Amino acid sequence: MGVTPSTDGPAAQTVPDLVARARAGDQEAWNDLVSQFLPLVFSIITKFRMSNADAKDVNATVWLRLVEHLDDLRESAALPGWLASTTRNEALRMLRRRNREPTVDPQIRAFAAEGSSSIEQDLFEEERRFALRQGLAQLRPERRDLVVLLIHDPPLPYAEIARRLGRPIGWVGPTRARALAELRATTALQALIQADQEKKTG
Repeated sequence: MGVTPSTDGPAAQTVPDLVARARAGDQEAWNDLVSQFLPLVFSIITKFRMSNADAKDVNATVWLRLVEHLDDLRESAALPGWLASTTRNEALRMLRRRNREPTVDPQIRAFAAEGSSSIEQDLFEEERRFALRQGLAQLRPERRDLVVLLIHDPPLPYAEIARRLGRPIGWVGPTRARALAELRATTALQALIQADQEKKTG
């Protein structure tokens, strides 16, 4: 996965926390929201194969829309989905403004007409990556570094994980179970699990 074990740092804020602070005028919270979700916005924009200038305009418009509608979000945890939908709509609006057929991947064209499994899958994966980063930040440093090594790509053998962490190999297995349980219990992962359950139940 290419993630490097990190040193201790401040506990990450959940999306609802950041949205609440941004609504209250906290510039740092707004900056954190942009930093967290800018990759998601750009990942959608780039699929529409527009010029750099148009892509920058769409990106700026998306964040302007968020400023305008931040107080209107009924579920702040649904912000990633709102951003994905708004980005798609603004990209399509930009292409229509240029009076040309969107030159996009076939999957994106299908999405414009019927709803895209492609972008939904991108959003699905981005939400999980975001929740994982948030959850990892809530773990103690040693547990966090262990989990990062456990999800390393390519997989590392327990002997190598133990060597990197300066622990006996017999420590890895039992600690792995506890670390993963703690990760699942973090507010970030619990919010994701709850959101998944709500989607399944409609």
